[in-house]
Amino acid sequence: MTVHFHEASQSVTTADAAYAGLDERHAVQSGPGTFKVYRALGKRIFDIVCVLMALPAVLPVVLIMMILVATDGGNPFYSQMRVGRHGKSYRMWKLRSMVQDADAKLKDYLESNPEAKREWDHSQKLKRDPRITRVGRFLRKCSLDELPQLWNVLRGDMSLVGPRPMMIEQRDLYPGRDYYALRPGITGLWQVSSRNESSFADRARYDALYNRELSFFTDLRLIVATVGVVCRATGH
Repeated sequence: MTVHFHEASQSVTTADAAYAGLDERHAVQSGPGTFKVYRALGKRIFDIVCVLMALPAVLPVVLIMMILVATDGGNPFYSQMRVGRHGKSYRMWKLRSMVQDADAKLKDYLESNPEAKREWDHSQKLKRDPRITRVGRFLRKCSLDELPQLWNVLRGDMSLVGPRPMMIEQRDLYPGRDYYALRPGITGLWQVSSRNESSFADRARYDALYNRELSFFTDLRLIVATVGVVCRATGH
């Protein structure tokens, strides 16, 4: 799930702007001790309560989307190993939005398209990904493909808000350390600031900013903004 506070800007400075004044506002409402409690315990409780409250509405949507994805043939779910907190790997779940032989198709596409290969090497993402199915394009636009990650949140693999989940093979591309101190999130500051265009250096800075400003109010602000982007269907 991805959110934009400033759609006109997609640079790292947007992240700074997104957090401008947070310290002052939060200091009025709670002190440093409260932040430590939230980081150690409150954030996990918040995740579980939010997921359990959302399940009655989410489960019927997932069931409908499963049926739609199954019309393309194959398993409606897709899983991939990702890097979690403290560097531990976990299996992340999504509704399948790509063709069955996605990895092979990507390899062939990058070999025949140098410009796309440069884009992939830079961000491990493609603006025009030929592997995405028609149903998958809709799922991504509305961020519905990520709903199964609520299971990962319940398990403790992920959080509602945190760094963008990193693939195992991307570890050498990531220059920071803050990612490893946090649970990866379904949404987070990197999504707010620049969506797909950010480099790994940018992502490391976003993670450092979020780690520094982590609080209940920060998470709530990002979740509320995420609802807005889902309604606008601006996902990729």
